Amino acid sequence: MLNESGPWGGGSGGDAGGKPALGKGPSAIDQLLQRGRTRFGGGGGGGPIAGGYAGWIVAAVVVLWMIVTSVHTIGPQQRGVITRFGKYVGTLQPGLGMTFPAPIDMVRKLDVDNIHSIDIDSGAVEGDGGQNLMLTGDENIIDLAYSVRWNIRDPELYLFELADPDGTIREVAESAMREAVSRVTLNEAIGPQRSIIEQRVAQRMQELLDQYRAGVTIQGVAIRQADPPTEVMDAFKEVSAAQQQAQSYLNQARSYAMQVSARASGEAIAFDQVYQQYKLAPEVTRRRMYYETMEKVLAKSDKTIVEAPGVTPYLPIQTKAPK
Repeated sequence: MLNESGPWGGGSGGDAGGKPALGKGPSAIDQLLQRGRTRFGGGGGGGPIAGGYAGWIVAAVVVLWMIVTSVHTIGPQQRGVITRFGKYVGTLQPGLGMTFPAPIDMVRKLDVDNIHSIDIDSGAVEGDGGQNLMLTGDENIIDLAYSVRWNIRDPELYLFELADPDGTIREVAESAMREAVSRVTLNEAIGPQRSIIEQRVAQRMQELLDQYRAGVTIQGVAIRQADPPTEVMDAFKEVSAAQQQAQSYLNQARSYAMQVSARASGEAIAFDQVYQQYKLAPEVTRRRMYYETMEKVLAKSDKTIVEAPGVTPYLPIQTKAPK
């Protein structure tokens, strides 16, 4: 059907005049094949050899990809969560682990020893004027700022049971803190009951998160700020100062009472000792007591009283014990 002298022909002769035919030389298809061989095989007769090298290169890349995505090194503080086509199938423990290559199996490494911290500061709740306000058991309002420390216990639960584990932990912390604060008074929350509140919140958070299957362990709760609202801060400071002053007066009164009691006790003991000596020698004891009393009375006097025969003393001593 094709004319040998046409553009798709393959004739080898010329025209009658000896000139080259119109379609002389390589056809368009031959040129396209030659161009492809030149690009991928280097031209000439090197096409099949170059194709063989390309196959080996592709095979090596595939093998390397399988090795890299199948062998996993898990650190001592890590766990590797395995998902097969998106479904959880197991957890790799520390050491060297093997899985199917990606994208069949995917491994996500999680640090289970790292302690995470969530800070819930004043102003964490929107619309409260920059304060985290809570109601105490005596119907007072307190502004709290605290932090929660936690770590991952079960990586598979942490990843797949909750849509937002960090947000859930924060909400559980706020709920547990409000519950604990509602059981104490304002003064207790600010002062002596703070450590007890922290323990209650940590315990309650652990109970709730275990119910949610969150896969985390609460390491502790720390209250960093516990103050009355800003609007009543000045009045609260005045009340606190008055309470401290009243407590100071009470401490001074107790100290004085202890001193008086100790002095009275000492005097009672001394009197008992004197009485014991008096029972053994009444006359000598009376005279000694008389001399000691006169020394105290006349210590600052410039007069000297001398007892002589026939002279009546100012303070005569009784010779007989009073009945």
